[in-house]
Formats: sequence, C-alpha cells, structure tokens
Amino acid sequence: MRLPEIRDLVDGEWGTPSVDIGVALEDPATGLPVARAVATTADRVERALRVADRTTARLEADTLDAIADALEARLEQLAALDAFATGVPIRQTEPLSAIVSASFRLAAGLIRAGARRDDRDGVEVHRLPLGPALCLVPWNAPAPMAAHKVANALAAGCPVILKVSELAPYSAVILAEVVAEHVPAGMFQLVQGDARTGAQLVLDPRIKALSFTGGVPGGRAVATASAPLFRPCQLELGGNNPLVVLPDADLDIAARMACELLTTLNGQWCRALGRLIVPRSRRTEFLEAIGKRLEALRVGPPLDRDTDFGPLVHSRHRSVVRAAVEHRDKHSFGDLPESGNYFAPTLVEGDLPEEVFGPVAGVIAYDRVEDVARLANAVPYGLEAYVCGADTEFALAVARRIRAGEVKVNGSSIMSMHLMTPRAAWGISGLGEEGTAETLRFFTGARVVGVEGRFALHTS
Repeated sequence: MRLPEIRDLVDGEWGTPSVDIGVALEDPATGLPVARAVATTADRVERALRVADRTTARLEADTLDAIADALEARLEQLAALDAFATGVPIRQTEPLSAIVSASFRLAAGLIRAGARRDDRDGVEVHRLPLGPALCLVPWNAPAPMAAHKVANALAAGCPVILKVSELAPYSAVILAEVVAEHVPAGMFQLVQGDARTGAQLVLDPRIKALSFTGGVPGGRAVATASAPLFRPCQLELGGNNPLVVLPDADLDIAARMACELLTTLNGQWCRALGRLIVPRSRRTEFLEAIGKRLEALRVGPPLDRDTDFGPLVHSRHRSVVRAAVEHRDKHSFGDLPESGNYFAPTLVEGDLPEEVFGPVAGVIAYDRVEDVARLANAVPYGLEAYVCGADTEFALAVARRIRAGEVKVNGSSIMSMHLMTPRAAWGISGLGEEGTAETLRFFTGARVVGVEGRFALHTS
C-alpha cells in the first residue's frame, strides 16, 4: 500500500523530521524494511512547546463535530495504515477505526451536556483547561487512542501536543491533517520520535497535563518526571490479565474467550489474556478445545481480509516475546509463514508473573474454587479480568473479588462493557481513569466562584 510521508506539524507548519533514530520500520508481514524511523528535531520540539504555552482558544461542539465529519471520509485509510504498521488484521482495525470519529463526536456531546460547568446551588463551578497537554500514544492501536486523547483535550480547551510511537507513525499524519484544518495552529501539534523526544516533552514544566498509554517502565518515567511539578498524569499501563474458568463453564464459551483474548490485536494489547486459570479436573479438555480453535485460525498478512491472526509489529518486538518464553515448557499452535514477524499463539506451563504483550499466556490449574480470586490477584497488575461460568450469579460473585479496573463475565470483546463506564486501572496497571467523560474531565481543573451563602461558618 502507499504510505504517507512521515511528517510533523508545529505552529501550523508541516515539516519532515530529520533525526534518524536508528530503527528501520518494517512491513510486519514480510519483515522487510520500508522506511527509517525518524524524530522531530529538538529545536522544533522546543518551538512546539513555546507555541502551546502561549496559545489559548475555546473550541465549541460544532468544531469537534466538523472534525468528526471530516474524519469519517478517512476511516478506511486509517484502518489500513494501522493494520499495515502494527500487523493487526484489517478486520479488526476497521471496526476500531470508528472510535476515531466517534471520539470527537462524543466530546462534542459532552460539551453540549455542560461538561465544562458543574454549578451547585447557585455556586459556579467552572471546569477550566489545565494548560498545554501532552498525549503519548503507543503503537498497537495508534489512531483510535490518539483520537480519544486529542478530542478530549481539545474539548477541555487545552493546546495539544501529540506524539505517537516511532513504530507506527503513519495514521497520526492523517489525523493531524484533518484536525489542523479546523483548529487554530497552536491548539494542535504533532511531533515524531522515540523515548528521547518523549523525554524532552515530559521533562518540560510547560506541559500541564499528561495522558500516557504504554508500558509500566514508561509510565514510571512519566510519573517520576511529573511528581516534582505536581503535574496530573493519566497513565494506562500494562496488564497481565487473568481469565478465570469456573468448574461449570461451558467448554465452547471458555475456549472462545481464551482464543479471542489471546489473539485479538495478535495479543498486542494491554487487556489481552496473560494468565489462564482453569480447574485441574477439566484442564486437559479446556486446553484441547482452545488448541483446536487456535489451530483453525487463518494466519497471514494483515491487509488480507481472510486473515484472522497476523504478524507482530516488528522483528525486535518478536524477539522480546520469544525471549519471554524461551526456556519455558510451552505449547504453540498454528502453522506460520516462512517470512515475516509472526509468532504462534502459545500457552506456557505455570504462571507468567510479567506481561508479555504478545499471544502468550500462562496456564494455572486450581483444585478449589475458593482459591480462584487469590490466584487472579496474585500479580501486581489490575487492568482487566475475565470470568467464565454457567452460573452467572456465582461468576459475578467471583468477579467482585478480583482486583481489576474492569471484570467481564462470559465476555471477551475488545470494547468496554458500557460506553459511559470508566476505564480504571489498579496496581501497576496505571493511575487515574480514562473514559468517555473521565478523559475530558482529566484535562480540566475546577474554579469555584460565588457569593458566600448559607454554608458559611462564622466564628465571631
């Protein structure tokens, strides 16, 4: 496919990043290089910071709706670019691309519903922009995540600097083209680069709010830099998510859930399956059923509409995933193409204490159902969890004991259970909450104005 030129956007001016960061961008399906990963120059990043610091504007709902309308015509292109860059099958990136335009439409709806005012009994409560906002987006679903963060920061009134992963820079250029047509120059800027570019931005005190999605090490670095500045951070980090299969679970439902959770986005998502917790008495039949489903997946290039499971994003990431299971007893499923960044879905004997971020899960057998919540909570992550059981009420009771931001019973979709529920994180899986309303609110601070009234306490 035809890839767009990797560009940045600073103060309304497009540029071509010129810093080679030493990484070849690859076609995941072949493993062959297609371009060099590049970064925006440090002086141009500094200019973006200066511009954001002096820019103020109040965007209205109609502007965000206009961005959504314009993005609708580009969703097919965005889905294809994300599929190509990440290796995720296009049959998955296409429905996810709807989030891109929907993010701006939902943010517009929140403005109309009064999200920037929250008055109480005649006392004014203004939700005001915190100031320049930095949005840091990973490579696994770049366009949807960038749109969600950018739309809400703009709705809050914050000038936005967006940096996406150096491994998936393409769709951000298309998003930037559309947004730049509708907002003042300093309200949205795009820079390219790796962790060094990110560090220049994160360490700068002119950034007043920071939304980051990525791994735990990156989140720790962001939090460490932000703490002395007392700067709010929204951190969605890794997950090592359990699927608890209860003794009465339907075999087909449990196998489908495990297969979907292991292979959605080729296992490259923070809410993927990391730990399969199964009753010892049914362990063999569950693993056989899961294996049959995995063996039946069509493995191939991400832009092929017959593909169920594609390659990993980059050869260096495939090496990381391979190293995580290299010395473990394991079962891998499916025949892989001879070339490309493919890695077979793999079940490992025993627990995996750390997130792998690939199609890999550890298998843990239990004897007593009383132990399942303890096993599910045995790692310091707390992003997502799943429970499968025929007795729905009992499954819900188990779910309520699991320490995670969201616990799905008998479901394995990549989408949240409800559009308006928060996406929370516990433990080292993150800090703060994302969501349709929560992300917009994150980028604001409250100013309370009014005439002192009946709640006053006078001491003289």
